[in-house]
Formats: sequence, structure tokens, C-alpha cells
Amino acid sequence: MRNRLSLMNGKWAFILVAFVIGLAACSNGGEKTQKTAKLEDARYELDEDTPAWELDPQEETELTWYVNGDWFNTEYGNDPITRTLKEDLKLDVKFIKGDDEKLNTLFAGKKIPDLITIFDGNSDVAKRAESWALPLQELADKYDPYFYKVAQEQTLDWYQLSEGKSYGYPSFSNTTEDYEKGLVHGNDGFLIKKDIYEAIGEPDMSTPDGLLSALGEIKEKFPEVTPFAFKGFASEGDASSLSGTLQAYLGIPLQTEDGQWYDRNLDEDYLDWIKTFNEAFKKGYISEDNFSDDNTVFEENIASGKYASVLTGGIAQLSGFLQRNYEANPDSKYIAIDGPSIGNEPMLEQAGPSGWSVTYISKDVKDPAKAIQLYTYLLSEKGQYLTTFGVEGETFEFNENGKAVLLPEVKKMKDENPEEFKKKYRMGEFWFFGHDSFELEKGENDPPESIVQIRKWAEPYLSPEYFILANIDPDQGTAEARNLVNIKSRWASTLANLLTAKDENEFNKTLDSYKKFLDENNFDAIVKIRNEKMQENKEKLGWE
Repeated sequence: MRNRLSLMNGKWAFILVAFVIGLAACSNGGEKTQKTAKLEDARYELDEDTPAWELDPQEETELTWYVNGDWFNTEYGNDPITRTLKEDLKLDVKFIKGDDEKLNTLFAGKKIPDLITIFDGNSDVAKRAESWALPLQELADKYDPYFYKVAQEQTLDWYQLSEGKSYGYPSFSNTTEDYEKGLVHGNDGFLIKKDIYEAIGEPDMSTPDGLLSALGEIKEKFPEVTPFAFKGFASEGDASSLSGTLQAYLGIPLQTEDGQWYDRNLDEDYLDWIKTFNEAFKKGYISEDNFSDDNTVFEENIASGKYASVLTGGIAQLSGFLQRNYEANPDSKYIAIDGPSIGNEPMLEQAGPSGWSVTYISKDVKDPAKAIQLYTYLLSEKGQYLTTFGVEGETFEFNENGKAVLLPEVKKMKDENPEEFKKKYRMGEFWFFGHDSFELEKGENDPPESIVQIRKWAEPYLSPEYFILANIDPDQGTAEARNLVNIKSRWASTLANLLTAKDENEFNKTLDSYKKFLDENNFDAIVKIRNEKMQENKEKLGWE
């Protein structure tokens, strides 16, 4: 998960209008993509207790696999992971990479690749998967019933389209069970430098008065640092960590008492804390630069310890910068403490069943049996060990606790030369069916010292309730979706203006203007769609 989040930006989002055109070309130009060809019988006897790749007598198969990211490493068979995959499955893979334009071209042609990986499981192309992809349950029933033993039921249910059929399977899909078993890392925190916190007497910073008093003392005693910072508007792409991250930290509800979508931006307790941070800004405890600094500046300021305290998400992505600060002065490392509160427990968010990338088997697949075997192999414990830790004896070994530990030379390369590590070993890079929880459960490779305490603080507050909010925004291309883009942009500017308001009158005028903007952009219609999709999510999860 470390590197993939930075790739989730708009550059890789689908150009959906073009994609719909491509799909229309498919439906007009070739009947083959509109109805499933009859699947041939399996060439081996099925055994629900044995993965089919162990039963298949086929000596050599080649599949084409398109990945919709032109940054993807298309080499196959040269590193420990893909070499082992090739040997075990007797499978060659020809990877194709590209961008949205190339994917549209593939769809508009007469034949599409055997497998396709996209990065938006809620896009139009994903919703139309019935027209171009094969249902996984049908393939499992026909060729590999062992698939059901390794696939996560909640994940399959989440990606059902109709008649109980699922067409895509994601990477990094967290289920309710993963949360309950403690296999999901915390990723948010209110952080403060340990030496500064101790120097001001470790005060309670959970109340407005307590926070402002502590920041004032920091400004007086440590003028070389900025008392408080947040992940800024430029780095978040929407409204900074003083929006969703703060709301999660305060435990603001996700839904009303009668189960309807709740507008957390207008919650009174949340807005009272925004007034507190506005007061902090007026007292000089927050730098004006924080509103314009991009992610790079924010990260470097963490590494250099310029911020005395900070509210931020994305701890995993900040781990290297937090570690640099720790190594420069261990006594001044950032620690997580109980920060802003309204009396509720924090309700922190992490990834849910939607996951990240989603991989499909097309109706044009040359060998459907081998394709579903690939899914089963990579989802199995054997495949998860391979893609997470590599090959036993070559890249890792099991310790006395039965945990996977990277060999010293491999760990050294990972820490000191991560780019060479990724190219040589591919661990963490062959992520198509990867799962963060596997490394946490099966490995014993210590995270950077800088984030151990921060993660430990956050993990009790992780909540799978956020699953109900997944993919609830209006479909792209609709009037409501266009209005929502404008509303999100307006909220970002509104929040910045609230935080920098000169007085209470300006604060209230700014807030009233935002509320009026919601009415002018038919926000009620957006809320209606969100409520409908929330209900669908609850039904998928069995929470209704």
C-alpha cells in the first residue's frame, strides 16, 4: 500500500465519456463481447480440496494481461516472483500497459486482452463488466472450485453486479473480519514532538482551551518551530486534513439516527473546532504557508521537524520522513497523543472492500481455466507469501515463531536502495491480489521505529462503518456529479476562509454563503443519491 496511494490521483482516473464510447463500439462492432461464449469442459477432474493449477496437465499457456497504468513494470519471468509464477502455473504472461486512450482503443477493437486490470471499480466500464468479462463464480464452478476457499466472500459480494455474479476481484480489499482481527493499520494521528511535549508538561490538548494554551506555550518557548500544522489544501487535492481527517478524529457520525447520510461538514461540534483552529491562526500558531504548501514541502517539514504538532492522515506514506526526523534526534520523534475531542471516540478510516486495482477475465480469454487458476494461486497463502515475501531461502526465511523474515541482504537493499529492491525482487510490486493484512499477520519485519507508537495509538479506533460510504457519489457524467465537483471545490475554499476569518462575523458570512451554494447546486439531489447508494452498500454488507 506504501507506493500505490500516490498513484491513485486523477491521472489514472478513467476518462469515462471516452470509455463509454469505446464500450459502445464494442457492442456495435462485435457480438462476441455481448454474450458469453460456451465454456469448454475442464481438461482435468475437478477437486474442490485441491487448487486446479496442481491438477492441470497443460504444459504451456500464454495470456495477455493489460494494466491501465503506463508506469507498470511489464517484465515477466526474470524476478523471483514472476519466475516462480511461471514455473508453478506453467504460464507465460505478456503484459501490456497503457493509459485510458489505449484502453479505449482496445475496447473499440474486435478483441480485448485475456485479463484487464483497471483502477476504478466504480467506473462505467466496471459497471458494464457483464458485457465484456466473465463471471468469476461461473469460472470457479467450471474449472476451479478451490477459488471459493481463498477468495473473500465479502469482497466477492461487494463486486456483484446481477444474479449474484462478480466479474472483478480487487487488490488490497479489507473486510469486516480484517478489522475485527486487528489486521488493518491505523493511518491517522494528532502528532507532537516528544521533547517539546515533555517540555511543556504533557498538557491535555483535547479541549479548545487546552489546545490553544499548549500551542501558545510552544510559540513562546520554541520560536524556531511552527506550533501546529495540517496536511494542506494543495497536498490533499480537496480540503486538507482539517476536513475529513479531523471529522474522523472527532468521531463525527457518518449517518443520522434513521440511517441517512450525514453532512459532517456542517456538524456543529466540528465547526466549533474549526473556530478553535481559526483562533490558533489569528494568534500565529498556524503558518499562512500551510495553506499553499504542497505535499513535498509538508513532507520535508516533517522530516526536518519544523512542525511542533500536526494533524495528518497518510502515516504510512509519511513513514520515511518521520523516520528521518527520528534518526536525526530520537528524543524529538513525533508521537501520537489524544488531541481534539468532543467526547466521542475517534472513528478512523482505512481501505474497505473496494480495494484499489480491480482485475477481470475477458470474454475473449484464450484459456479461461488457466485464468481462474491464476486468481486462485495469487489469492492462496502460497501466492500471498510469494508476492509479499518472495521465495523461501532466496529472499526470506521463517523464524522460530513461524513468521516470515526477509534475509538480511534483502532487507538491507529494501531500506537503502528501494528502487533497486523493487526492480530486482518485485515484492510489493506484483500487487494484483495483494493484501496488507497478510504481511501483518504472517510476517515479522518491524516497521520503522518512527511509526510504531503512532500506529498502535490509532488501531483501536479504526472503524469498518466507513464501508457504507464507499462509491456513494453520483455517477460521472450526470448533472449531480458535475454539481458535486463544484461543491467540493467550494468547500475547500470555504474551509480555508473559515480558518483565516478575521472575526466571527466573517466566519458566519462565509458559512452562510457555502450553505446557499449548496442550495443553488441542488445538493438535495446529491444527498438522495448518496442515501440510495448507502442503502445498497448496507445490503451488500448484510448490515440491513
